[in-house]
Order: sequence, then C-alpha cells, then structure tokens
Amino acid sequence: MKTAQINRRALVGGMLGAAGAAAVPALAQEGSTEFQAPVSSSVRNNISSFRMLQWQDYFETTRNGVILVDITSRALHFWSEDQSIYRLYPSSVPLSEELTRRGRTEIVRKAVNPPWRPTPSMLERNPDWPKFVEGGVKDNPLGVRGMYLSWPAYLIHGTHDTRKIGRRSSNGCIGLYNEHVVELYDLAKVGTQVLLL
Repeated sequence: MKTAQINRRALVGGMLGAAGAAAVPALAQEGSTEFQAPVSSSVRNNISSFRMLQWQDYFETTRNGVILVDITSRALHFWSEDQSIYRLYPSSVPLSEELTRRGRTEIVRKAVNPPWRPTPSMLERNPDWPKFVEGGVKDNPLGVRGMYLSWPAYLIHGTHDTRKIGRRSSNGCIGLYNEHVVELYDLAKVGTQVLLL
C-alpha cells in the first residue's frame, strides 16, 4: 500500500472545522492517521502527536463544560456540558516548567479584545516590554479574546503571532489561534472547569 504524504496543518484544520467533530471517529478506520497505544494504556496518539483524551479520565462530570489542556502535546480539549460538542485545538504552552502551572482551575471572567499588562516578573525578564497594551491592537499578545482563570495572571487567550501555536512560547498562559479562541469563547462560559496537565 502506498503511503500518502499528510499535511499536518490540513489534517488539524480538517479536524477543527465544523464538520471536524464528526470526522474524528473516522480516524479510527483503516488507513488512519491514528495508532493504538499498547493495550495497557488508554491514551491514543494521532500523527500530529495530539493525545486523544477522554473527559471521564479527568473530571467527575461535565457540569458547566470542561477544558483539558495537555501541556505535553500542546493541545486544548473542550467538551460541552451535555457532551454534544467536542473541540480539539492546537495551542501554545509555557516556555519552561518554571512558568508552567498544572492543576484544576476554572474560567472566572471573559473579555473581548482584552488589554495586556505584563506581570512584574515578565518585566524583570524583559525590561524593554511596554507596561500596558490596549486591547484590539495588532501587537497585543492576548489576541482577540481572553478567558481568565482563577489563578492570577493565567489566561486562555488568542494570539496574533501564529508562529507561537504548537510551541513552548508563552509566559504561562495557553494561547490559541484567534479564530479558535473566538469559537471557544462562544462555547465556554464563566464556571467552565479547566484542568492543565
């Protein structure tokens, strides 16, 4: 059987589109880009290195919806409260373990075109950074939407710098393509459960 060249961006884009949620089960068919992990593990990986996780392994319920951020595979998973909606988004993750926070939190506030204020530790590491950037401008590192977590200074947000997605590139936050953060912003609500692992 001849192996076709697979374009990762096209594959991920196809999975993330409106029809993408319905297409995910097709990955388990013959000729799939997914492989089954050893029987002792319930985690499956696809060709893009995203681990295909199940909410039941990490949450008791999907009350208010759930977001699972997989730092290792640099992906954000979302399930709606009634589990009728599932989304998988590539993400940026913190630059280092020192900047990485793991554990349970929740969305406590949402903002369209959030303004950005670097933390004192960010300014210490990067003294040439501005102390404030208005929301809605191209050089704002929070992009077009921000979802604030219960941990101070931690957000799930968009980014205008698309090179950051899929990389260790943030100062602690989880970044998404702007078009993906707009979709997630509309799906998630204040009170959505979040787990970073």
